[in-house]
Amino acid sequence: MTTKLKGAQILIECLQREGVETVFGIPGGVNLPTFDALYQSPIKVVLTAHEQGASHMADGYARASGKVGVCLATSGPGATNLVTGLATAYMDSIPIVALTGQVRTSVIGNDAFQEADTIGITRPVTKHSYLVKDVRDMARVVREAFHIAATGRPGPVLIDLPVDSTVNEAEFEYPKQVNIRGYKLQAAPAINMAQVRAAAEAIAKSKKPIIYVGAGVIHSGASAELLQLAKTLKAPVTTSLLGLGAFPESDPLSLGMLGMHGFEYTNLAVAECDLLIGIGARFDDRVTGKPDEFARHAKKIHIDVDPSSINKTVRVDYAVVGDVRQVLIELNKLVKGADTSDWLKQLAEMKRQYPLTYREKGRLLPQYIIQQIAEATRGDAVIATGVGQHQMWTAQYYQFNKPRSLITSGGLGTMGFGLPAAIGAQFGRPKDVVWDIDGDGSFQMTSMELATAAKQRLPIKIAIMNNQFHGMVRQWQDQFYESRYAASELNVVDFVKLAEAYGCVGLRVDKKEGVRPAIEQAMSVADRPTIIDFLVEQKENVWPMIAPGKPHFQMLGTYAMLSKDGGVPQHRRATPDEESKLSLG
Repeated sequence: MTTKLKGAQILIECLQREGVETVFGIPGGVNLPTFDALYQSPIKVVLTAHEQGASHMADGYARASGKVGVCLATSGPGATNLVTGLATAYMDSIPIVALTGQVRTSVIGNDAFQEADTIGITRPVTKHSYLVKDVRDMARVVREAFHIAATGRPGPVLIDLPVDSTVNEAEFEYPKQVNIRGYKLQAAPAINMAQVRAAAEAIAKSKKPIIYVGAGVIHSGASAELLQLAKTLKAPVTTSLLGLGAFPESDPLSLGMLGMHGFEYTNLAVAECDLLIGIGARFDDRVTGKPDEFARHAKKIHIDVDPSSINKTVRVDYAVVGDVRQVLIELNKLVKGADTSDWLKQLAEMKRQYPLTYREKGRLLPQYIIQQIAEATRGDAVIATGVGQHQMWTAQYYQFNKPRSLITSGGLGTMGFGLPAAIGAQFGRPKDVVWDIDGDGSFQMTSMELATAAKQRLPIKIAIMNNQFHGMVRQWQDQFYESRYAASELNVVDFVKLAEAYGCVGLRVDKKEGVRPAIEQAMSVADRPTIIDFLVEQKENVWPMIAPGKPHFQMLGTYAMLSKDGGVPQHRRATPDEESKLSLG
């Protein structure tokens, strides 16, 4: 039997059947029917301070929980305020369904009040988008939207809802199956076993393999299969920024993060390997440096669910298209143990020669603070970050051992992401400790969401590395623009007073001995957010660093020379004069 319901009621019924428990958003004139239907449902509505915050909360919820995040906004400016969050999710392949209000279908295109071409504006930053003009399409569209967002390479999907489509009535029948022309996916996409066998044969010939892992391993739930492959091959594992946590960094085979601010020994190891196995990673420019120099002495395997990522940046020798977990299950059946003892000894020596370290200075250092947070949480927390120097220090100095423990904006590099993403993550993982490690510049872009966190009485912890600069911009200005600080110095903000104004706990630390007590105090607060305002060294830099356009083995801090016969790069420490020449030119 079918029942006649209003469009908004159909929408909410579909959300419930998709397992949605929490939505983030702000009401407005044309989406009031939707909010009224939500009011009468068991779904929790989290009122945010800004629509951008709502999209980042849905994103953080999805990254932390593995579920589809949902955000809502009204038409016009409400919808356009979601764009940054949608672009962030799109770049990082995060499943979100965004519901936007729209003016009546009869006035669409007439420049009605608070009208915007939401479909046109968001199409470049969504996996798919819908405009529901007929209430009879509501159930099918919602069912399809969740399917598209969560399957294949995940991503955000937008549903634009003219107000009449939410108030008109139709018979409700929840679609049992999804049948989308041009989007045919099986539960386990067919894998070309010839490709898998070719990859296994290449692995068998390798003496110095490295496994390079991206977020696709996390999206696919393939961490156990990755661990099995690494242990069988005795092959070291390095990750992209978004791949952190896919492989336990406490494992002796872990090489940590590679790329622009990756570890020196990791970048140097990739330059010397004879086989690079890329799994669920897209060979981002921040990883590869100069693409034609990236692991140029190695054969390359690329395993990815998205065929468009294959050979997009780096040419590979063996491609395997398919769900990462399913491919690794098949690959693990074929690969056998290898003798990599000499290779592992060489890497151990590299770690000894080029350790990740920093020099103590007169003022408090962010690296030390992050190490103390890692110790206090025993590495068992969900860590969200903004974007900038603090983000890179977090990736370097907080040891990530579990999937979905780092919540950060990778591809788009969205400042202001940290606080709302931490709020979303806390809803997605209510029993876990959630920290936002942030910078003063990044934090201020969405600091109004403290109101959301305080109203919801969330026990999130916020560590602000307060250096009164857009720190990464200042670092580049030092390196490449003769220290001309054009618009990078910030006003001094009293974050303790700001915290108290929102009803949060505010702490300030400016000395090393105060770091751990403040962290412990924050960890003890269970009924509201806590901000720790860490006054840190203003001009501390993130090292190592690959200058844009330079090879991944030519880092500030390391000088690499190719041997005359074109063999493996030979590495030694750079002199100050040599370092000064590693610039944009």
